[in-house]
Amino acid sequence: MSNDQMNDVEQGDHVLSDGAPLSPAPSEWEIRAFEAVFAPVRAWASPRFYGLDNIPAEGPVLIVANHNLLGGIDAPLLMPAILRERGRLVRGLAEHVLMVPGVREILHRFGAVRGTRSNCLTLLERGEAVVVFPGGGREAIRRKGEKYVLKWEGRTGFARMAIQAGVPIVPLAMIGIDDAFDIVFDGQHPVMSPLRWTCELLGINPELNPPLVKGIGPTPIPRPERFYYSAGAPIDPTPWLGADDIDSAAADLRDVVRKSLEEELRFLFSERERDTGRGLLGRLRGALPF
Repeated sequence: MSNDQMNDVEQGDHVLSDGAPLSPAPSEWEIRAFEAVFAPVRAWASPRFYGLDNIPAEGPVLIVANHNLLGGIDAPLLMPAILRERGRLVRGLAEHVLMVPGVREILHRFGAVRGTRSNCLTLLERGEAVVVFPGGGREAIRRKGEKYVLKWEGRTGFARMAIQAGVPIVPLAMIGIDDAFDIVFDGQHPVMSPLRWTCELLGINPELNPPLVKGIGPTPIPRPERFYYSAGAPIDPTPWLGADDIDSAAADLRDVVRKSLEEELRFLFSERERDTGRGLLGRLRGALPF
């Protein structure tokens, strides 16, 4: 039994799936290595962060964010920023398709767990900061005409968890990557049928068949769009606690969170319009001493 597993047993009934440690502690070297891997993305995107002080420095909190195109490009820049500014290792709820040997162990090391309600509730009960993307893979695997669209229809699980655990929700908006790529063919286009059949053979939901994208010219290199992130004011779930109809309460809280996140998106769009350094040339001009 590993030290992490023994610590889990000693801390009571709290157990996470897949053998994930309850209290991961990546070393300084591991954090630096993580940041080094994503350093090219950070340098290319030159991210700006707003409102991270809205994330409590301690105590349980559910951070609810929007997924952008492809999902795994902008989110990795967020976790180190929260760790630096708020001193918290945010626990991510990962897609089931990512929980394969090799990838799973790396995710566990940096605090991510399989995205189940049981895992989410366990982490919140332990006072953790948990980030969830209600739109899931479907929101990340966008189709044409869905730029920055929240795909939250029927998604009330996160609201149920917040009500059940009695924890605040911090809405967190992200923009940038949807403008760095254009979708040539989305995953449901007939041209993408071979890839869709491959996904089905591998047991992957065909709805999550990735699109064919292009960035600079016809290449897959993303355009140097700046990434922007904004955390809104915490939403207290107290008005929904003890509701007779939990389904209605969860749907109502979801809608409140959605409205708040959409307000953060509008704030970021406004900030971006005023930003002369949105693109690479503007950032280079701003760096000149004259």
